[in-house]
Amino acid sequence: MGFLSWIIVGALAGWIASMIMGKNEQMGGFANVIVGIIGGLLGGGIASKFFSLGKPDGINIYSILISVVGAVILLAIINAVKKNK
Repeated sequence: MGFLSWIIVGALAGWIASMIMGKNEQMGGFANVIVGIIGGLLGGGIASKFFSLGKPDGINIYSILISVVGAVILLAIINAVKKNK
C-alpha cells in the first residue's frame, strides 16, 4: 500500500474510531491520521495472527474496517493508561 493510501485510510479510520470512542472533539486531524495508521498496523497484525486473515492492501472496505477496529483498540488502551495515572 502506498504512502498516500496509508494517510487516506488512516485519516478515515482514525476519525471513525474517535467518533466511536467519543474522542472526536478532543482529537485533531493529525492525531486522527496517526491513530488510524497505528490502528491499521495493530488491526492488520491481529487479523493475520489470530484470525488467519490476509493483510489488507489498498483502499477498500476490508482495510478501512481492519484499521477502524485497530484504532478503537488503540484508543481503548490509551484511555485505560490515562485513567490509571
